[in-house]
Amino acid sequence: MGLVQDTTDAMLDQWKLERPELDTSGMAVVLRVLQASGAFSERLKRLLEPSNLTPWEFDVLSALRRVGKPWGVPSKDLCESAMLTSGAMSNRIDRLEERGLVKRRPNPLDRRSTMVHLTRKGLARVDRVIGLRMEDAVESVQSLRSKDRAELARLLRLVVLGLEELDEDSAT
Repeated sequence: MGLVQDTTDAMLDQWKLERPELDTSGMAVVLRVLQASGAFSERLKRLLEPSNLTPWEFDVLSALRRVGKPWGVPSKDLCESAMLTSGAMSNRIDRLEERGLVKRRPNPLDRRSTMVHLTRKGLARVDRVIGLRMEDAVESVQSLRSKDRAELARLLRLVVLGLEELDEDSAT
């Protein structure tokens, strides 16, 4: 029995008929990654809904939780890790602070910057969700054997690093 075809196969087959000279191998990867990304995003939204968190809120809280006690980082580090401008991150921190999930404090190493810390409420919220998030990630790729997951992760790392290199080259 052959491999089951998906919508990307059907689309690429049409291109082969219409424009056989085109190399569709890149599109075979890109379209599937985009489709998977959309599905992963929808799963995350559904997972977070009972906790009253949005994906971006969860991302900020997770970034703070990952650094360990005292669960705080300079706000500029959050900007860099989220690839956001300082204005955009400041807006997000404001919203999380209004909800009592984070707190700004002066940075003891740099008077010009602030540290962003998880509050007890923020810590409890992210800790309630992180295990579910990890379980959902495993479930999302359950169609792959363990060694195939590792190989896919390795290959996607190469893709991401290659894209970063392309972006750096185009910026110069």
